[in-house]
Amino acid sequence: MTLTSKAIRTLGSAAMLALMSQGAAAEGKLNLYNWGDYINPELIDAFSKEFGVEVTLDTYSTNEEMLARIQAGAAGYDLVWPSVHMHDIMQQLGLLQPANPNQMPGWENIDPAALRSQADPNGDYCMPYAWGAVGIFYNKKLIPELKSWDEFFAYANANPGKVTMLDDLRETLGVGLIMTGSSVNSRNPDEIAKAEAFIAEQVPNIGAFRYDVIPLVTSGDIAAGHYYVGAVLNVLQDPENLGYVIPAEGATMYQEDICMLASAPNVENAKLFMQFMMRPESAAKNAERLTNGTVNTAALDLLPENLRSNPSINPPAEVRAKLQIFEDLGKDLRLYTKAWDRIKTN
Repeated sequence: MTLTSKAIRTLGSAAMLALMSQGAAAEGKLNLYNWGDYINPELIDAFSKEFGVEVTLDTYSTNEEMLARIQAGAAGYDLVWPSVHMHDIMQQLGLLQPANPNQMPGWENIDPAALRSQADPNGDYCMPYAWGAVGIFYNKKLIPELKSWDEFFAYANANPGKVTMLDDLRETLGVGLIMTGSSVNSRNPDEIAKAEAFIAEQVPNIGAFRYDVIPLVTSGDIAAGHYYVGAVLNVLQDPENLGYVIPAEGATMYQEDICMLASAPNVENAKLFMQFMMRPESAAKNAERLTNGTVNTAALDLLPENLRSNPSINPPAEVRAKLQIFEDLGKDLRLYTKAWDRIKTN
């Protein structure tokens, strides 16, 4: 996942084209609200042209930003891309409606292991979209090889200000929990306090908590950044100078789902878009652009070999076993919020 803050508007073909799979013609609009740079724009254009639908795409940078905007009454959006734990929160708040993707053609392509939502274990509401690890993106000119969080923090200690971490309380405190031997979903105040202390100790050496690290690492302004696996796209373009690693101690992982808002004004087009995204060729084209793991098993064989075999995108079983995905913590999230506030203000 990458987090550029921008908005894209794609105008669909004015022509009314036949909807082959349902024997009907689509028309009208579809309004998407997604993470920045988290969908191949060619797919939006292809959907728009095939079905004669005018598509708009607005973007956000965090789950919390998206949730706050929806709760504040932002109207007109049809589909959103929450992380799994946010999917659970939004469903419990009544902000989503069942789209029934599990009854659509193409559902058979979705890996059952991707049904990670506790609130939606059967896929009645949302469609699994993509997943990936959150590791370290680094510049090989400054750090020839990097394998672990220990090495990352040791470099920061020797070179203060030359590394960054994500400006995300769950992700960054998650690293602290991993490094102190606890679950990233711990509800234990003592464990969270240890994680806070670990990150607080690193703060003098961390250049910034930020998301926009791709150009900084690429240029060498910083040596390494805590970042999403989507950075592998840059590594593939310049493998001699750039690297990405899932640290040996383990890492967090993310998965987003496509969900239809309870207030969606274009329900049928939203369902149609979900079905379009479950096509193997659509999923493969998306994964190739995003360099994320795909949840579409039929798409795997359509991916280029350098993506199928990339250990950051499709890590081996022993590495996957060390990846942890966030859960909805409910009221216990305030323990993290308070810890994060202290880290950011001290």
